[in-house]
Amino acid sequence: MAPVTVAVVGTGSIAAVHLQALRALGDQVTVIAATDADSVRLREFCARHEIPAHYDSLPELLETAPPDLVHVCTPPGAHAGQAVACLRAGCSVLVEKPPALSLSEMHTVAAAQGERGPFFAAVFQHRFGSGARRLKKLIDEGVLGRPLLAVCSTAWFRDQSYFDEPWRGRWDTEGGGPTMGHGIHQMDLLCYLLGDWSQVSAVARRQARRTQTEDLSLAHVTFASGAVASVVNSVLSPREESYLRFDFERATVELTHLYGYRDTDWRITPAPGAHALVTAAWEAGEYGVSSGHQAQFGHVLRAVRAGSPPPVTLDDALRSMDLVAAIYASAFQGRTMRHDELTPSSPFYRSMRGDGTALNSLGDDALTGLAAASPAATIAASDGAGR
Repeated sequence: MAPVTVAVVGTGSIAAVHLQALRALGDQVTVIAATDADSVRLREFCARHEIPAHYDSLPELLETAPPDLVHVCTPPGAHAGQAVACLRAGCSVLVEKPPALSLSEMHTVAAAQGERGPFFAAVFQHRFGSGARRLKKLIDEGVLGRPLLAVCSTAWFRDQSYFDEPWRGRWDTEGGGPTMGHGIHQMDLLCYLLGDWSQVSAVARRQARRTQTEDLSLAHVTFASGAVASVVNSVLSPREESYLRFDFERATVELTHLYGYRDTDWRITPAPGAHALVTAAWEAGEYGVSSGHQAQFGHVLRAVRAGSPPPVTLDDALRSMDLVAAIYASAFQGRTMRHDELTPSSPFYRSMRGDGTALNSLGDDALTGLAAASPAATIAASDGAGR
């Protein structure tokens, strides 16, 4: 069959990761064009990756050389608008995380998607490594019994210079802090494996970085199944680690990695009396696929070629975005949030910061003197400076 034609929007570091993954898929795909607001970077990127055409704007690209699929690799604030433009031009679109800045933007994208295409998909590659697929199969088949308890920890480190990039750490351009931009991969895998959640109780803090957003959050999540999870998102952790633990009736399953996992990063501990059943089922599962972009892109290209919705679909991504919104809503309002409260009438449907009136709950006690040392990065306790 003919290869899927792809164009890339945004030519920064994550776009290079996309190109590497696409090249590894061989003749399944042809990258035909790219665009970026920075014309010098655009031309250097196209020359380095042997992309035959470059355009100064997305509208020009879509009008001149519409591909089968557009990879959106721009900063988060541009994701929703660019996704809508691609869909309206008849092109399916694959968008880096976070897929949008709000639930409202997600539903705007949904309205632009056709029943039979073009389709929207979000980059959540951790679903596609063989370890996650093996565990999902055992959960769905009931081999492990009921899920009881989970731990989901994204403990990463980003120094102040990382947030000095103009679009980072701002509500209007990044949509949130590590809850939105870093821990979302781990939380998506948590939701993929445990299903719908029902309520959230959370706290968010600004402990050490000069940003408008939080630099850490902690949440207690209850799932529809009755399972409960502890969720931590941090960019303040010098010993970096991504960790997931699932306690089922018949086994504990753990994943320890950083930015991507292999089969060897998973561990399973059967419960007494369940060793033979659990071990046999675990060892009989899928093996050999790491959780990088290539794993998801292969599934996406096959779906685009078949004319079916590529994974991760907009509805799938909404479950994880709902959880992000609920963490912010709970933290800023100081109360437990139910899933059914995230309706269009909620300020947290329109923005992860809500109406902004409760942002002082982030606290700035740990930052005394830091803002004065860098006036340009002064923190606003309520609405955010420099918006």
